Amino acid sequence: MDVLEAILDRRSVRKFINKPIEPDIVADILEAGKWAPTAGNLNTRSVIIVRDVLSRKQMARASSQSFVAEAPVVLVVCAHQRLAARKYGKRGAYLYVLQDTAAMIQNIMLAAHSFGIASCWVGAFNEDYVARILKIPPGVRPVALIPIGYPKIIPEVPDRDLDIHVEKW
Repeated sequence: MDVLEAILDRRSVRKFINKPIEPDIVADILEAGKWAPTAGNLNTRSVIIVRDVLSRKQMARASSQSFVAEAPVVLVVCAHQRLAARKYGKRGAYLYVLQDTAAMIQNIMLAAHSFGIASCWVGAFNEDYVARILKIPPGVRPVALIPIGYPKIIPEVPDRDLDIHVEKW
């Protein structure tokens, strides 16, 4: 599958079949995430692999989205705000780390799709609750929950528009 095909074909999936994902596939997906660009080439991102049923249920509760618990794996992408702040100040802590994690998340989702693994980017969740559940240290922020699994239902292609300007608004 080429990159453009993966981009055009990938969908956010919220229904998964009950089938585990092989550890080597998860490792390959995370390898793709690792190679996303980062500000200053800093290592400001971490991923927690969550397979535990209770933890997945707690994250579903934290996000008010039950499908999170139905995925066999949830990848929790975290941003190291303190580390970014050391080099870039507030802009690093509140913008660059989010850009770094966003690039990583996109790579993860596209790589997962190339293996036939579905995903959904969940950004609306109680960060403090997730940080407590997963024992995330201070200065590190959970940015996204990415439930991944083999798809049960693949949604229809949505309409998309892009507001493009040339030279000036």
